[in-house]
Amino acid sequence: MAETTRITVPLPTELVTELKRLTDDVPGFVAEAVAPRVRRLLLRAELDRYEEEHGAFTEEELAAARARINEGLSADPHESGSADR
Repeated sequence: MAETTRITVPLPTELVTELKRLTDDVPGFVAEAVAPRVRRLLLRAELDRYEEEHGAFTEEELAAARARINEGLSADPHESGSADR
């Protein structure tokens, strides 16, 4: 199990009411909801750092990256070897 830290975050009362109605694991639910945004922000910072060091991505590089992403999104998750992409 990952190490955890307790924090206090004010949320609208209506949101908390619905959250408690939807799950018995509010901390897990919130952590799962926050994790993708944190990953996106970290990725954006890394991409910015890379571009600062190596220059802006070319249109060809961006097109190749989009193609790989689309290929991964359309892959059958049950297909053998798809996790290696």
